[in-house]
Amino acid sequence: MSSAQPSPTPRDAAGTGGGEPGNPPRRRRNRRRRGRGGGGQTQSPQGQHDQPTSPAAADAASTRPKPGPRLVADAESATVPATEARPEPKPHPKPSDLAEHAKPATAAKPATGRGQRNRARGGARLRTVRETSAGGLVVSDLTRPFDELSAALIGRVDRRGRMMWSLPKGHIETGETAEQTAIREVAEETGISGTVIAPLGKIDYWFVSEGRRIHKTVHHYLLRSTGGELSDADYEVAEVAWVPLVELPKRLTYSDERRLARMAEGVIAELTADPGRLAQSEAESNRTEPNEYEKAAAARNQRRKEPVPPPSQRRRRRRGRRPAPPGD
Repeated sequence: MSSAQPSPTPRDAAGTGGGEPGNPPRRRRNRRRRGRGGGGQTQSPQGQHDQPTSPAAADAASTRPKPGPRLVADAESATVPATEARPEPKPHPKPSDLAEHAKPATAAKPATGRGQRNRARGGARLRTVRETSAGGLVVSDLTRPFDELSAALIGRVDRRGRMMWSLPKGHIETGETAEQTAIREVAEETGISGTVIAPLGKIDYWFVSEGRRIHKTVHHYLLRSTGGELSDADYEVAEVAWVPLVELPKRLTYSDERRLARMAEGVIAELTADPGRLAQSEAESNRTEPNEYEKAAAARNQRRKEPVPPPSQRRRRRRGRRPAPPGD
């Protein structure tokens, strides 16, 4: 008795069996691979137009979500080679950048420096000259107490009309020592005769006069008065006065001379306390023969009276052409 075989279902007719002869291989449903960056659908060997034959498969295909724009974008990005860099978007200009472009171009500032200061208004370079002078602080009478001592000062009027009080001084002349120059200048500018009893120190400074840049060094000495009367007969002096020593720091215009006046207080106190030391210091200060430094200083001061030479224009030296190497 033969048993009845069941009729084949549509699933079996479509060839869902695996490995049986006469049945086609089972198709693998399209699946999205995770982590591979693809996101695209795999095609079956028979093409993309193959549709499921069973109603259940048709319903599952209709309810399956379709790839959206994100899947398409991922598929497109997967096709870009790894070595090709994507162009970066240009940043939007900042308001500060636009303001910088809108600013007008400013003119360059003139160069300032030591070389620029050494030039006159016309652009010619100033000639540097060294000058050496000597002067002194002459006191009235060393036998009196310190509070009663006075010093002779000279007053000059500057360009602004102000009275400038300072110590008398002048250039060292040929054949003079610095001490002799101080005695002579004090007598010429104040009318007071004196003798040097001790050195006080030196001051150097820079200034511009008559188209020259002058570096001046002044040697100062302490003098005691031996006679004479105050006189402003010198054409460079506007006024002469006896000023108490305690008021010198307030009366003197220049700070370097105020410092010398304070030093003179200590020197006077030491010399007046020991008469033997005072006599020895006075004898050592009365030199008659100038040394080499004073001779060179007098020669430099003499050259200052020479007229200023006109500024020389430098010409650019033209270099000759190099001879061609042999064989060319």
